[in-house]
Order: sequence, then C-alpha cells, then structure tokens
Amino acid sequence: QVQLVESGGGLVQPGGSLRLSCAASGFTFASFAMSWHRQAPGKERELVADINSRGTITKYADSVKGRCTSTRDNAKNTMYLQMNSLRPGDTAVYYCKKALSDAWGQGTQVTGSS
Repeated sequence: QVQLVESGGGLVQPGGSLRLSCAASGFTFASFAMSWHRQAPGKERELVADINSRGTITKYADSVKGRCTSTRDNAKNTMYLQMNSLRPGDTAVYYCKKALSDAWGQGTQVTGSS
C-alpha cells in the first residue's frame, strides 16, 4: 500500500526558504516518477514540479521555476522540494504523489507571511 508522508512546511517571511520532504513506502520508490502539487485556499490543486525515477529530469510550473528545486534520494525513499525566495502566493498545502497512483499524503502547510 502506497504511503506518502510530507513534512517541512511552516511559516516563512517573503524571501525565505524551506525544504519540504516526502517519505515514501509501500512501493519500489526508485522505479517511479514523483511529483509535487499544491492547493491554495479556494483554488484547485496544481502541479508544482515533477521528477523522473532517477532524479535526472525535472520540470516545474512557471510560477515556481527558478525558485524551486526538486530532488530525490532513492536510497532513502525520499523526495525533496527546496523552495527559495518564497512569496505570499506560495501559501498552500503541498502534497507529493507517486506516478500512476491516486494516493496522496496528508500534505504539509506552507505559509508565506506578508
């Protein structure tokens, strides 16, 4: 059974940084692409970044391009999202997702204070 546990969120002032983590279990992590998504209050969930199984190819939403970096450590079954130059508009619950699965973690709250 796929389990995803996000952590690392918090309250950050504009321009600050956070590193989110996604700990995965229940499947062969190194065999699957993964992605980060976020959902702001009153808005639909949106794709933020995705990363291939080996961590060699990443893609980002235009809204975070140049400010966020997705990486993964397959030995630790963990994916990361380094977020820099945070803005109030980055406020959302951030989720990770395994490719070819509808399983979601509980998410981690990121709040960019203004």
